[in-house]
Amino acid sequence: MVAAAGRGPVTLASVTPEKLADLARLRRVRDLMDREYARPLDVPTLARAALMSPAHFSRQFRAAYGETPYAYLMTRRVERAKALLRRGDMSVTDVCLAVGCTSLGSFSARFTQLTGETPTAYRARDHSALASVPGCIVRELTRPDPPASRSQPAQRQTSGSRQTPSRNEEALWAPAR
Repeated sequence: MVAAAGRGPVTLASVTPEKLADLARLRRVRDLMDREYARPLDVPTLARAALMSPAHFSRQFRAAYGETPYAYLMTRRVERAKALLRRGDMSVTDVCLAVGCTSLGSFSARFTQLTGETPTAYRARDHSALASVPGCIVRELTRPDPPASRSQPAQRQTSGSRQTPSRNEEALWAPAR
């Protein structure tokens, strides 16, 4: 049995060929967002790639992946932004534009919402512990948490305070037992 998002168990026998085709198209569009995150992508463009109407695409994407297409795309953009900010050779504005965002304010707000700290604070933090960790592991450790999985909503950072790392990053900093 397979569990559908919010609908309980679904048997494989109840999945129609049409539903499988829709899921394959949604997966291709998700892969497109992963690859082309820096391009200007909007729901109508993504829906065309999935051969669906924008409203139907948004509903189906959320049902399949548990978040809206916009939330998924912004999470991928923040994930890529974290990698660029760790390098330390680009300004926050340059990183914002490099990952496909056009508004620094919206980018910073979403970054802060997903990571619990501002892009500037994240860039300034010491990331040397990640230097010897393979890139595929760093990507998993620093992946932004979706807002629903965070125990508390992100709070504004005040001067002198430091936000805690995401739950994935906590594993890196936790002492070995």
